Amino acid sequence: MNFDYQFGNKYYKYSDDVGLELTKYKILAPAQSQDKQPGLEYIMKPRPIFDDPSYKGSGKLKGKVAIITGGDSGLGRACAVIYAKEGAKIVIPYLNEHIDAEETKNYIERLGGECLLISGDLTDKNFSQKIVKETLNRFGKINILVNNAGVQYQQDKLENISDEQFDYTMKVNIYGMFYLTKAVLPYLHKGDCIINLSSITTFYGDPQLIDYVTTKGAIVGFTRSLARNLALKGIRVNAIAPGFFWTPLQPACWEKEKISSLGANAAMARGAMPYELAPTFLYLACSDNSYMTGQVIHVNGGEIMG
Repeated sequence: MNFDYQFGNKYYKYSDDVGLELTKYKILAPAQSQDKQPGLEYIMKPRPIFDDPSYKGSGKLKGKVAIITGGDSGLGRACAVIYAKEGAKIVIPYLNEHIDAEETKNYIERLGGECLLISGDLTDKNFSQKIVKETLNRFGKINILVNNAGVQYQQDKLENISDEQFDYTMKVNIYGMFYLTKAVLPYLHKGDCIINLSSITTFYGDPQLIDYVTTKGAIVGFTRSLARNLALKGIRVNAIAPGFFWTPLQPACWEKEKISSLGANAAMARGAMPYELAPTFLYLACSDNSYMTGQVIHVNGGEIMG
């Protein structure tokens, strides 16, 4: 089946034989799946849109150094690109998605930026020490930490969540964030910041993502407590709770038939592309946000309000 779909003021054509029909909501992608976490961006159809070419940086992060976990793809890639446009030097710790990581690095370098890739496992606390050491060796400082990396697995019932899955989800989404934040913190100073990724699923309790939702709820608590702990040092700590964005995490988690309907429950009746979250990452990192800490920013097309 051939169909055109619109995203903002841009039009795209995609050819596939799955027989999708356009509904009242905008379909970002046809049915598809991937067989491992956290997913690969370069094999997605269509490819996520991570950059708005019309956006021109104005030096809001000039001279800053940002560590963005999982910045090789998805929301992390959109964050890395807008930070680079604003003058930051980028460090991307990632697991093993080497093709995605090299694409992101090359894109940033074409923009005139600098990007350091570091491959490893965030569940190993020694990897956090390596990230900090290599960042300091290359750039001499750290100003921004974005804890973006995560995994999620679809399970219909609590009984279907194995001890191994629960343990791994906790280790990636919580332990990894804890290890790296603890390693980075001694090098942050007044005006620097930490940004954590929660999820819309925390606020409505997705019944098929129980372990994932548990970790994302914990991230909200971690953000608020750490924000109070660091407030008098001038280090801001905030979180983002995204709705449905077209990233590798989606086809790597959901049964393929669900992909085309994700985001349909939002008031805007659609999901979103990663570049639409990029300005929120920027706002939380730059000096425009000097008086906000301990907050969770909801970017979800109106699916959760209040």
